[in-house]
Amino acid sequence: MKLLLCFLLLPFCAISQQFTPQEIARYKAQANRVTIITDQYGIPHIYGKKDADAVFGLMYTQAEQNFPRIERNYLEVFGRLAEIDGQAQVFDDLQMQLIYDSSAAKADYQRSPQWLKQLLNAFADGINYYLYRHPEVKPAVLKKFQPWFPLMYTDGSISATQMGDINTFDTRSLYGAKTNSTSFQARPRDQEQVRLSGSNGFAVAPSKTASGNSILYINPHVTFYFRSEVQMASEEGLNVYGAVTWGNFFVYQGFNEHCGWMHTSSYADVADVYKEKVQEKQGKLFYEYDGQLRPVTSRSLVIRYRKGQDLVEMPVTAYYTHHGPVMGSRNGTWLSLKERNRSLEALEQSWLRTKAKTFGEFRKIMELRSNNSNNTVYADDQKNIAYWHGNFMPVRDPKLEWSLPVDGSTSATEWKGVHKLDEIVQLFNPKSGFIQNCNSTPFTASGESSPKPEAYPAYMAPDGQNPRAVNASRLLAAAQQVSLDSIIRIGYSHYLSGFEILLPSLFAAYDSNPGTAPANPALQEAIAILKQWDRNSGAMSTATTLAVEWATRLLGKVPPAKTDEAASNVWGTLQWMAENITAADKIKALGETINDLNKWYGQWQMPWGEVNRYQRNEKSTNADFDDAKPSFPVGLASATWGSLPSFNGRRFQGTKKRYGVSGNSFIAAVEFGKRVKARTIMTGGESFDPASPHFTDQAEGYINGKFKDVLFYKEDVLKQAVRTYHPGE
Repeated sequence: MKLLLCFLLLPFCAISQQFTPQEIARYKAQANRVTIITDQYGIPHIYGKKDADAVFGLMYTQAEQNFPRIERNYLEVFGRLAEIDGQAQVFDDLQMQLIYDSSAAKADYQRSPQWLKQLLNAFADGINYYLYRHPEVKPAVLKKFQPWFPLMYTDGSISATQMGDINTFDTRSLYGAKTNSTSFQARPRDQEQVRLSGSNGFAVAPSKTASGNSILYINPHVTFYFRSEVQMASEEGLNVYGAVTWGNFFVYQGFNEHCGWMHTSSYADVADVYKEKVQEKQGKLFYEYDGQLRPVTSRSLVIRYRKGQDLVEMPVTAYYTHHGPVMGSRNGTWLSLKERNRSLEALEQSWLRTKAKTFGEFRKIMELRSNNSNNTVYADDQKNIAYWHGNFMPVRDPKLEWSLPVDGSTSATEWKGVHKLDEIVQLFNPKSGFIQNCNSTPFTASGESSPKPEAYPAYMAPDGQNPRAVNASRLLAAAQQVSLDSIIRIGYSHYLSGFEILLPSLFAAYDSNPGTAPANPALQEAIAILKQWDRNSGAMSTATTLAVEWATRLLGKVPPAKTDEAASNVWGTLQWMAENITAADKIKALGETINDLNKWYGQWQMPWGEVNRYQRNEKSTNADFDDAKPSFPVGLASATWGSLPSFNGRRFQGTKKRYGVSGNSFIAAVEFGKRVKARTIMTGGESFDPASPHFTDQAEGYINGKFKDVLFYKEDVLKQAVRTYHPGE
């Protein structure tokens, strides 16, 4: 400990990684092969001689825009966030270190094909060149980036780490007692956040479009500012546009000249938890398996956390069975995790799809079957649309309930290989002419053309239904002559289908209690407003305020879901609320809503846009919101209630208004004809500098669904060029 503290007190220059003259010369040579052109919205269009040059330029521009977020994303998968966040992060870090093994990532780098090694080297060089050129930027932990880093973060999804139903309480139950870490607070699964998260992906076939071309709608719902908008091109055939997760070197959701793809987070069961029967013999640990005892293996981990100005070490002995890491214990039973959260093949798949030119090429890349957290909605210029529910899918006994921990003491619960691509739930050119997935069941993805649940084992698609999917299915089934304008209008539908379930039960409760109206005239007026409401949210709508505030209060009465899969059945949750919350409680909740609105604002008749706000603070983090600072009124609502354009807002300490923290992020509408046409919008803007014109120049378009035209072809980019430079200039 003393040695560690002495090390921390050394001058920065003594501990920072110096770049060698050979490295600097290499950086400069590659920078000269890269040209970055920013357009009128600050979007970087990156051109390189080779794919690796485009990667170098991408990482340099990412670091220019938001180096702290790049570093933070890698600290998360390394299990080192507590080194900057403190002890509250300890058990999250431990989970990451149990799952992600850097030695395996380093070995994967060594066995990578040469083309991928070149990209990995360019990834590290691009960030390191930025750090060399900007000595004023002080990394919190990672002084120099290494080419194996991306092999720890191979997916790009916001839900890239699959942990079955393990939570930090489980981890603390086992490892907290062994480390005397009783002061640490583990966080349970946030069931409300499970309900609020999500994404929308739509594909429309030529039979339903005005142009006779396929159309794709890309609408991920993530925490704000989770990705940036970029274009990458090279003379090796790369030309891709879309959203890049900070620290990844590939476009995660986007399109090239021939095809596009949208990922929605999947609840398909790809990681399983095993209940282990552990016993101690002669000071050693064993677990039962098929009637025999096997030794529990272990390795030493060190979790470091910030405490004031010091960095404290917490040594941990981590345990493993053949299933995988022992993640924790529940009710005295050890729980191990079988998963495939990172792999060389997953990173290859993430890159290769950006260069696919045909459905056949894209499907061949999907055959790698290494994407473990995403569904994929697809469209191309050969008039195809397609959908895959998941990708990596282990073969298991379909009679078992895999969303809960299974018996680890028997080989009957082992995985039996990986399903072939043709065996998973999927759609190709459905007769209905449309595909939608809103983190919902795939069995309503395409109207009457939807897959049939009886054709697949339950673990392939345990996803529930939600109001967004209900809304999307109705709109897409009815749509004809679809264009970019009309797909954006559909994607920005404000209709809150969830209140089809909730409000009739409130009206019935009120009408069955005639004595309520004389006692509370405000309640009578509120009911009248809600009865007249068309269930579309809007900035000027008082009914939206009443409905959302009332229903949010009722959510507190819903029992916590036992699993994430159960929590995904939002439609079922709303039905439970309508059927099981008493009439008295529903009326009481509306009265309390009126009282709170009066207390917060001086009146309860508040337009939704006065309550629901978009505010971008200096650091672009979901904190430091202030009612006294400028903000934008927002008519959008949460995906929970069925809004397709999701805007999840909440109150913070010291605020009376709700401020958006997640929902719509990078959105794109793309038409694949002889020339690709696309429109996009971003949350707020591309820049993270409050002094930049691009900090909030897209905010009003984002709020109102007014997209900007994409400059995809270089001749168009050059006409709108604002700045042209090489990295380092």
